[in-house]
Amino acid sequence: MDRVPVLVVGAGPVGLAAAVQLRPHGVRFRIVEKNAERTLLSKALVVWPRTLELLRASGVAANLVAAGLQGTAATISSCRRTLVRLRLDRADSPYPFALFIPQSETERLLEAHLAAHDIRVERETELVGFEPDGQGVTAHLKRADGGEETLRADWIIACDGAHSAIRHRLALPFSGTTETTQFLLADIHVGGLAPDAGAKMFFHPDGVMALFPIGPAHFRMIAFLGAFEEKRPDPTLAQIQELLDRRGPGGLTASDPVWLAYFRINERKLKDYRAGRIFFAGDAAHVHSPAGGQGMNTGIQDVCNLVWKLALVCRGAASAPLLDSYSAERSAVGDLVLRNAGAITRMATLRNPILLAVRNTTVTLLGRLPAVQKRFVRAMSELDIAYPNSPLSRNGARRAGGPLRSGDRASDAALIGPTGERVALIDLISDRRFTLLALGEREAMDDAARAAWDGLVARFGENVALIPISTKLEAPDPDASPRYADVSGRIARDYGRSGLVLVRPDLYLGLVAGPGEWQAVESYLATILTAPP
Repeated sequence: MDRVPVLVVGAGPVGLAAAVQLRPHGVRFRIVEKNAERTLLSKALVVWPRTLELLRASGVAANLVAAGLQGTAATISSCRRTLVRLRLDRADSPYPFALFIPQSETERLLEAHLAAHDIRVERETELVGFEPDGQGVTAHLKRADGGEETLRADWIIACDGAHSAIRHRLALPFSGTTETTQFLLADIHVGGLAPDAGAKMFFHPDGVMALFPIGPAHFRMIAFLGAFEEKRPDPTLAQIQELLDRRGPGGLTASDPVWLAYFRINERKLKDYRAGRIFFAGDAAHVHSPAGGQGMNTGIQDVCNLVWKLALVCRGAASAPLLDSYSAERSAVGDLVLRNAGAITRMATLRNPILLAVRNTTVTLLGRLPAVQKRFVRAMSELDIAYPNSPLSRNGARRAGGPLRSGDRASDAALIGPTGERVALIDLISDRRFTLLALGEREAMDDAARAAWDGLVARFGENVALIPISTKLEAPDPDASPRYADVSGRIARDYGRSGLVLVRPDLYLGLVAGPGEWQAVESYLATILTAPP
């Protein structure tokens, strides 16, 4: 019987992302998928900046960006009058745009990355049964050729979709509702609209219509139709053209439909993303309105949160209680995404004339305020996701000086390296270990700080890395300890001029402490990491 530390079930974008994240940790895993081929449909269409940040270290983000369309704006109109134009290029990220790329292409690139590292997705291989116990899970696999296999996995990551067989077998409640309204989806060619125009939403008394770019003259259209009809006739190109003419800006022509379908919105979620040795991620854990394009991104970020914790436990570098933080953190995010997507859907599908007028006026007035724009863009880009109430978020006795607090996303900054090179902070933070930012001349330079750091290395080994950052740019000194200069002042603005900031492998702040609080750093790490043998 084969035994693996981790079995990933499902090779959609979330399962593939889990495999991509697991690979650098050196933890053996297998990934199985019952379908013979990747999806050929566009499905999830947008990758947001935060997801790209989390996939950056693996190199996948660069491949996705090269293959997709960068949308730097989103426009909301009503009766051919522009209400507001949202500037996505103002997102505070190395990726200041919405990346439009079909899910079929996202899956292809993720799987190609795995193949380049000799990792194969086991297709036409279905998990047909399993028995969990306190030490792991006995899993029964069946292949299309009739072959069967029983393997032993320490942990399972269930990425098997909205109809998760694993969730059903465990009889876990998937609480929520199914909307009584219906939408039309069409992937079509649209003449008269440039793809670089970005996303467009059209408010109309009949219902909202939205257009999202996929490729040259190729768009995704979503239109609200009203009450659900069980026997509604199949969508036609003529129907698409009528919707474009009635609700759009005029002068648009639809042709060459690739995918026409109706759909209803489900809003459902697991309360707990963990069932013993089994973790749920993506649609297996939460489904919601496509408004905002958050679904796939939230799922990928689920596994980015889980994998580093699981890898530390599998390597014996952390104890199993660390894994309890996965559901605590990501279930709260799932609740937030459900609320936000539901609110956007309700706002977009209003039919009452008075409420329509109030909505349009409110969107126009508030949407043009810079502070409102910034907040909305951060929410859509998922840059505002944070874990302030996580058991892994802790602040020291003193402030580090900047506005960032434990649980916040680690913001990027341009630094000057020890040999004069320019480097992004995000590229220095390890996705395999905790990274300590020692800010200021004292933390970066003095003997007491170096002795404290040596003590951390002696206790926690390679599971923690150090980045000393000062405010001064000095001549390169090959005999000095490597340090980085915050010449732009961005570190001082966001993190403070001095202090100690411990960054988790998933680019969130675990501990924010003041100058000299090295004991707080050691105490924090001691609650998570075990001493190396």
